[in-house]
Amino acid sequence: MMNKPINALSLFASSGIGEFYLNDIGIEVKVANELLPKRASIYRDLYPKSNMICGDITDEEIYNKVINSSQVQNCNLVIATPPCQGMSVAGKMDQNDPRNKLIIFVVKSILDLNVDFALIENVPGMLKFVIKVNGKWIKITDYIKQKLQPKYNITFDILNAADFGTPQNRKRAFILISKKDIQLNWKIPDKEKQITVKETIGYLPSLESGQISNIKYHFAKKHKDTHILWMQNTPTGQTALNNKVFYPSINGRKIRAFLTTYKRISWDKPSPTITMCNGAISSQNNVHPGRKNKDGTYSDARVLSLLELFLLMGLPPDPGFSKNTSENQIRHVLGEAVPPILLKKILNQIF
Repeated sequence: MMNKPINALSLFASSGIGEFYLNDIGIEVKVANELLPKRASIYRDLYPKSNMICGDITDEEIYNKVINSSQVQNCNLVIATPPCQGMSVAGKMDQNDPRNKLIIFVVKSILDLNVDFALIENVPGMLKFVIKVNGKWIKITDYIKQKLQPKYNITFDILNAADFGTPQNRKRAFILISKKDIQLNWKIPDKEKQITVKETIGYLPSLESGQISNIKYHFAKKHKDTHILWMQNTPTGQTALNNKVFYPSINGRKIRAFLTTYKRISWDKPSPTITMCNGAISSQNNVHPGRKNKDGTYSDARVLSLLELFLLMGLPPDPGFSKNTSENQIRHVLGEAVPPILLKKILNQIF
């Protein structure tokens, strides 16, 4: 068992949504790194006590700042969620793409800091991705084992946040890394009963396009009249693309699109994965489930409100965003975040 608190370094931290509950379990993120200034600014608002170093981790000066600060803070845990754009399943990538190096810098930081623990998170496909190192293609999983296995125990797994207390289906790959000499069997937590959309947001009042309420963060985006009409005639859990009359069209011709678009989510199951495009009716699984009206149409012809998104991500009703953070910025960072309850439960296993 490890003593609390554990100080941590967070790489590719974005706005830090995933870290929301770590203080509750005795993990203090002392140092964080994020490339994009807007994301870093939101992070600083949410975590003013952490040292957020904004910049490119592949830049030697930035990397050294991150490592030096982490050493001063005695960081013994690395949390990393590297972007996956520079990786490829087939290996048909430009070997000079700098994004290929991101996982290399994660591994380097683990070794340079000599931490007891590390947690790497990404899309499930990460476990099949390959990168080019020294002119040769190698699977990311093999690269990690090659560099770390002499010293660390490594576990690879794919988890669905809905199985661990988050009312959202969101599958992610996790790599759990712990030093062999501490003799800790770091396990995945037990699965739990799934929580439905109705249990999570069913108590909130209905909203139509552009409406506001007296509840903080519970207001509706304004949508096109055609989108509203299509969704008013779309039942819970269905897509407007299947409507007989009021279907998505351009110049009278029915739109051809994926059946996950122009779609209401269901009440009786966890929500689909919340994406960065959660503010568009035309994107994937974004529309409120709705309730059937007396005239046969359905209420809430709109995307989910910020409050509804917070709750479906497992966040509290008011996470503490600055007034200077726009609705679109909040929607984007929610769509790329690690569900914080899942991260909390995985990391709580080291104590």
